[in-house]
Amino acid sequence: MAKVPARRIRLSYHWPEIQLNIWLIVVLAGSATCLGIFSWFMIIQSTMKLGTPWLFPFMVTSSSLAVLFIFVVLFLIAQRLLLPGILILGSFILFVLFLTGLIETSLQMYGVVGNVNSNCQNYVVKNKSTGNNLDTLGWLTQITICNCWKTAFAFELVNAIFYVWMMIMSWQVHRNYYH
Repeated sequence: MAKVPARRIRLSYHWPEIQLNIWLIVVLAGSATCLGIFSWFMIIQSTMKLGTPWLFPFMVTSSSLAVLFIFVVLFLIAQRLLLPGILILGSFILFVLFLTGLIETSLQMYGVVGNVNSNCQNYVVKNKSTGNNLDTLGWLTQITICNCWKTAFAFELVNAIFYVWMMIMSWQVHRNYYH
């Protein structure tokens, strides 16, 4: 009897490259931005000797996990081992985390108790300060904080939407593989 060598067949999924790259860039930018903003908010709270709301460390952790997830995905892409199940599961977990952060951020920005947006409009935007003095420096810091809240809200929303998009795209890649 002749021995037939066993062949190892490496199965791979066909990922839409442009969509995957756009997703990676947008989610990495959004996660890194949220990580930076909420880290800075924690530093401000600590410097002012104020308590830190749970949202800040929660979003720092969620954003850090998202950045780590992106690097794992990039590593798996480089090894040609990216599986749809990994992206579906990771995207779902991060979607829940970012949706939770988005809800709390929106409550802080537009809710009855926090109402950061109204406070920014009433006490910062309407009281613009100019000149080379400490009042202007304080105003610039306050307007930056207000703009960071808006930016964090926007990127949390974008990331939540993009994680849903990735779950759908991963499911389509999985489905097309078996059809």
